[in-house]
Amino acid sequence: MRFSRKMREGITLLRERGIPCPEKEMEQIIVTATGADRVELLRDDPDLTSGQLKAVDDFLERRMKGEPLQYITGHVEFFGLSIRVGPGVLIPRPETELLVEETLKAAGGEELSILDLCTGSGCIALALAQKLPDAEVCGTDGSAQALEYARENAAVNSIRNVTFLRGDLFEPVRGRRFHIIVSNPPYIRSADIATLQEEVSQWEPREALDGGPDGLDYYRRIVAEAAEYLEKRGKCFLEMGHDQREALSALAQRHGFRASFRKDLAGLDRIAILSLE
Repeated sequence: MRFSRKMREGITLLRERGIPCPEKEMEQIIVTATGADRVELLRDDPDLTSGQLKAVDDFLERRMKGEPLQYITGHVEFFGLSIRVGPGVLIPRPETELLVEETLKAAGGEELSILDLCTGSGCIALALAQKLPDAEVCGTDGSAQALEYARENAAVNSIRNVTFLRGDLFEPVRGRRFHIIVSNPPYIRSADIATLQEEVSQWEPREALDGGPDGLDYYRRIVAEAAEYLEKRGKCFLEMGHDQREALSALAQRHGFRASFRKDLAGLDRIAILSLE
C-alpha cells in the first residue's frame, strides 16, 4: 500500500473519531512508526512494507483509543528542544514557552541559580539551562517516573548545567537560595479535571494536573515558602490559570511579594511574576 493511500485511510478514521488536525496527526504517526523521511514520503509516495503498515496500524489503534499523540510518538518539541514524554509525565504545552520567555527576560547576563518546582519532564529547567549556560539550574519533583524522563531529556539534549532532585517542592533544597524560582504547578480545580479533553483527563497523570478544590493548593505552599529560598531581589515566575489573577495577587500581598502578570497569545492571564518588596 502506498503512503498516500494509508494517509487517506488514517485521516478518515481520525476525523470520524473527532480528533482535531487529522492530516497533521496521521502524517506524524506514519513518519514516527515507519522511521521514514517525511520529505521522501511526500515526494516519492513509496509503497510501505508490511512491517511498516503494521507499525502504523498499531500507532493508529492507540490514538483511536484516546492516547495522546505525544505519548505515541514519544516526544514533543519545546523551546527548540526535543523532550521525551510518555505515561506518567505531563506533556509540555506551547503556552508554557511563555513562562520560559518571561524568565529569560529577567535573567540578564549574570550567573544565576534557578529552581524549577514541579519540573516534570524537565522541559522548563532544560530550556532555561540551555539558554543560560552559565546558570546553575535545579529541578525538583515528587515523581520518580517524571524525573527519569527529565534526566533522559538532559542527556538527549546534551545539557549539563542542570540537576534533578526528587522531593516535595522545596524539600530537596532546604537551606539553599536561588535568584529565580519558576514553576508550572498543578492548578486545575479537582472537579474540573473530568471536564478536560479525554486525552488529558484519562491519560496524563492526575497529580500533575490537580491543584485541589480551588486550584490553588500548590500556589499557597509555593508563595508561603518562596521568600525563604530567594536571594535578595529574587523573583518567582508561575504559570497560572486564566481566572486565578485575583487569588494570586492576594497571596502575593499576604507574603510580602509584589505581583505582575503577563498574558498569552489568546489575551488570557498566563504568567504571574512575584517580586520581593
